[in-house]
Amino acid sequence: MAMQNPTHPGEVLKKLWLEPTEAAEHLGVARKTVSKIINGRGAITPEMALRIEIVFGSTAETWMNMQTAYDLWQMKDLRKSLKGRLQHARPSPHAVSR
Repeated sequence: MAMQNPTHPGEVLKKLWLEPTEAAEHLGVARKTVSKIINGRGAITPEMALRIEIVFGSTAETWMNMQTAYDLWQMKDLRKSLKGRLQHARPSPHAVSR
């Protein structure tokens, strides 16, 4: 089943808090940082995910998962290209099993 284009986490953040200046104050970051994220030009970092968790009560893992899903979707063309050039690894006959 093909994955659908996930929403950038910044769009979700924008719906939680309409005013970037106020959000920036609560998150303890520059307004420009929030603006980049809510406009899809910046990513949710682990630190930002923790800040959002504390301010909004959602989990940092949720925000990181949203960012990862978005990032992987953006790489869909690269994935196709790599699949055509890379081969599956085969276990070495000398590999030590534990």
